[in-house]
Amino acid sequence: MSTELKQKKPRKSKTSVTTTRKEISEPKLFPPDGAKHIISCKCFLPQFKDLPSPPEHRFVVFSEFDEYQTVKASYAQCNNCGIIHKVIEIGKSIFIKKEDSTALESIDDITDQLPDWLKGLLQKYDCDLPTWQEARFIYHNQLWGRYVILVKEHMDDNIIGKALIILGERLHKVEAFERED
Repeated sequence: MSTELKQKKPRKSKTSVTTTRKEISEPKLFPPDGAKHIISCKCFLPQFKDLPSPPEHRFVVFSEFDEYQTVKASYAQCNNCGIIHKVIEIGKSIFIKKEDSTALESIDDITDQLPDWLKGLLQKYDCDLPTWQEARFIYHNQLWGRYVILVKEHMDDNIIGKALIILGERLHKVEAFERED
């Protein structure tokens, strides 16, 4: 009985799906995207300097992803010690042994790239550099419907704040939000 099975030829399917080598070797391309995330610095906040093992300082950065969903390398400066970091992945950076650079992007560099209504809102809420970068990214890539957190505060066991939802080139709304901590 086993010899009969070996001699039978497989049936050909009426519908054949062929995949080319090009389709296998080329990864799927994604639309532009970006996100705020936290990286750590080996410095520590002054209030922790007397602890036997002080916690590392953490700060927020904004990173863009390329069409393969990998982080585009960028540079950020620690808001505590001033050391420059090369951001290479979400949550990962490499320390650059430099404490000052005029080549780093600043809020002043971004203000001329945004419309007055968006610039005014970000200034009104005294937003940090990563928030300006995120707002510019959403606006320039026309990712309408995405939001930017303008301000958030901890109250009891909740986080309250305001978010800017960018609905279009000239259309936006600011909404209050509340969520559990």
